Amino acid sequence: MKRITTKELLAESFQELAQTKRIDKITITEITANCGMSQPTFYNHFKDKYDLIVWIHTSRVSKVMGKIDDKSYLWKDTLLDGARYYYENREFIKNALKHTSGQDSFIEYVRRRNTEFLKAEVQKKLMTEHIPDELMGMIEVYVYGTVQYMLRWLMSDMRLSPEQVADIWEKSLPESLKQYLYPAEND
Repeated sequence: MKRITTKELLAESFQELAQTKRIDKITITEITANCGMSQPTFYNHFKDKYDLIVWIHTSRVSKVMGKIDDKSYLWKDTLLDGARYYYENREFIKNALKHTSGQDSFIEYVRRRNTEFLKAEVQKKLMTEHIPDELMGMIEVYVYGTVQYMLRWLMSDMRLSPEQVADIWEKSLPESLKQYLYPAEND
């Protein structure tokens, strides 16, 4: 039996509140009261609610990205799982996108985090910390494009399924990056 952690309880409480209230208006007191915890307990795990938002996103995306080392799990599967996550959690994600800004901006966090994930995958294949500037530029342009498209998909009335969005993201991947994200034919 899997036990739920304090962080997970706080995250569930926050996401429950975010279904009916703007994220920027939710207080730590409300989060803790909603799950029967104290404010000191919250601060033992998170510095603020924006840190909690980051943890929620990171924990979900890390589960998806953690599957990449499995040879049968392709980059296309990663994109599909990511699109499904955003679609299934779209109301929470939309709330985070609309009601965070500045250094706490969710969209900027997603861009940074996705860039870090993609960069790490390329670094593993190159077996070095250094990524040539041109390749790093392609990573950044690809991530900015896919994140911007995700934003438009979730925030507008686009009627695309997660499968269709993942397909668009995959087809948009520059050829020069594919060698780092897909196993070689003879692997």
